[in-house]
Formats: sequence, structure tokens, C-alpha cells
Amino acid sequence: MNLNKGKRQYVTLDDPFDRELAVNDPAMFMQRYQPPVIIDEIQYAPQILPYIKIHADTHQNRGDFWLTGSQQFHLMKGVTESLAGRVGIIDMLGLSGSELLGIPSEPFNTNPDRLLKRLEYAVPQNIKEIFERITKGGMPELYVKNISAERFYSSYVQTYLQRDIKDLLKIGDELTFLKFISSVAAHTGQMLNYAELAKDAEVSAPTAKQWFSILVTSGLVAVIPPYHANTLKRIIKTPKFYFLDTGLCAYLTKWLTPETLEAGAMSRAFFETWVAGEIIKSYYNAGIRPPLYYYRDKEQREIVLIIHENGTLCPIEIKKTGTPDKSDIRHFSALKNSGQKVGTGCVVCMIKTLIPVDKDNWFVPAWMI
Repeated sequence: MNLNKGKRQYVTLDDPFDRELAVNDPAMFMQRYQPPVIIDEIQYAPQILPYIKIHADTHQNRGDFWLTGSQQFHLMKGVTESLAGRVGIIDMLGLSGSELLGIPSEPFNTNPDRLLKRLEYAVPQNIKEIFERITKGGMPELYVKNISAERFYSSYVQTYLQRDIKDLLKIGDELTFLKFISSVAAHTGQMLNYAELAKDAEVSAPTAKQWFSILVTSGLVAVIPPYHANTLKRIIKTPKFYFLDTGLCAYLTKWLTPETLEAGAMSRAFFETWVAGEIIKSYYNAGIRPPLYYYRDKEQREIVLIIHENGTLCPIEIKKTGTPDKSDIRHFSALKNSGQKVGTGCVVCMIKTLIPVDKDNWFVPAWMI
């Protein structure tokens, strides 16, 4: 596999001349941009995908073509139809805290050795710094250009509505869909209720379900399924969801400064959403689908996240507090009857350093994740 970025050509089909060549004379395009090459905005010229398929079958050299695009629906339709069995797909979310701070990124887990090792190079941050990150979000352009988050997300939403969504869903009234997205943002971290989202946007429940699935497919929202087992009774089987970019979520819910958001009514919801998003990104950045669940039963016992790996359940509580206490792990005991091994648990919070709660659980600073 040739992954030498220094020798890899780059071409974007945003360029009208290169796009015209790719569409009207794909054979010539392939001669001009020989691999290894990155082709950006590939969805604008699906005509070249059969030529990439021929090259892949002929040369058997993995990594010759890196194909990227911002219109996920059109991109994936062309790629999955033309390059089935010949392509590896990597989902890229917004920048994680590890990427922004230049520290190693690895899938989050509660193993004490891993936690202690990460403590050596993680960068401590206070609540003000964390809410600045939450309000800004993880869009790369915000970190390379001197533009305001509000202006950026305003343009992003308009582009998303007009380019990615309007034709796909045949939406006549963009404001209705914007109202729907804003409702989803306002319910981040909650259990999924299509009727409630439909009521907010004044659409039918089936329409809300269809629109919500588009938000998931386009990478704006992550759904966390409930953990359940035959040995557990009276559990709630409704999934919950998180908005993956807290900056976009803040823009849609009109919390536009770190100070007002941190002191506002959605402060705890945003903190939980940000922590959950960082954990989700840590898995995607390693090319792994997050093995995450949550737990809630009819006795109102809830575990915010559960990592389920190798037959072991590791419970996670998320609290926006600098003074956690042992009561924060009280619901972890609900997993004792799951029939699975219960591993190390943790409370992710604003404590200043890593501290054991007891022999099985830890208080973990949010900046460590």
C-alpha cells in the first residue's frame, strides 16, 4: 500500500475545469492524475468510478486512490454501487480534543492502566476552556481560518439544507426542516421520541422518523442503543441520541457564547453531549465502531454510557461537577444481574485529577478523555 502523502497528487472536483474533464473524458482525467492520488469531492464525477474499479482490479495495489467528499449521500451511493468489495470506508467526524491538543488519540476505555498512562500527557483544562471548545465545536475550518463560529455555522446550515438535503428529501419548506434540526439539537442526550420531535417541527411522526434517519446517516447525530439482556427486567428499550458537533448544536439552540451556555439551562446536557461525543470520536478515529450502550429501567436507574467489549460491561457516568461523590456510581449495581462481567466504571466530571472512588471505579477528569 502506497500511503506516502509526500508523493500523492491532490485534485479537487470543486475546480470546474477538472470536474469537466472527469465528467466528459474520465479516461483522460485518469491519465492526468495517476495514482497515488487524492480525489476530493468525488461525488461530482461518478463517471470516473468505473475507471478506478478497472485500475483496482488490474493493479491490486491498495491505497492508490483516496476518495473524499462532503456530500455523503451522493458520495456513498456512487462508491457502494461502483466499488463494492474494493473500498474501505472511513467515517470522519469533527476534530476531537486529542487532535486539537496534539496528543495521542486512542479508543477510550476505563482500564486503570490506560487511565494512568493517559494522565501523563493529557492537557488539564478548566470549565471555561472546556465550554469554549463546546461552543466552538470541532469543524476543522474554524481552527484554520479567523471566522466566527456563528457565521460559519450559519453558512454550514444553509449549505447543508440547500445542497445535501433539499433535493434528497424533496423538501419544499427549508424553514420546517431547520425547525426540526433545531428541535433535535434541543433534545440532545435524551431518549428518542419521534412524536415529540414531530410536534416541535409541526410535521408527522413518520416524516420526523425519516428526517431523523438522514441526520444519523449524514453524521450529525449518533444513536446510542439501550443495553438489555434476558436476565434484566423492567428495562427501557428506547435508544437515546447525541448531537455530534456541539458547536452546531449550540448555534441551532441559540447558545452563542461559552459564558451563557455554561450558566444556562442546557449546560449539563451540553457537557454530557460533549463527553459522549469525544468518546465516540476516539473509536471512529481508530477505525472502530463505538461499542457503546446506555441503561435505563422503570425504577429510573440510569447509566449514561456502557462500553461493552469482550463480554465485559464498563459503566460510565457523566457529571458536570467538580465535587463528585460515591452516590454518582449508585446505579452501576443494576448491571450485576446482566449475566456479563462488570468491569471498571468511571465518573467523567470536572475533578482536577484522576482519583479512585473504590477498588472498581474512578473519578476521571473530563479533559483526560
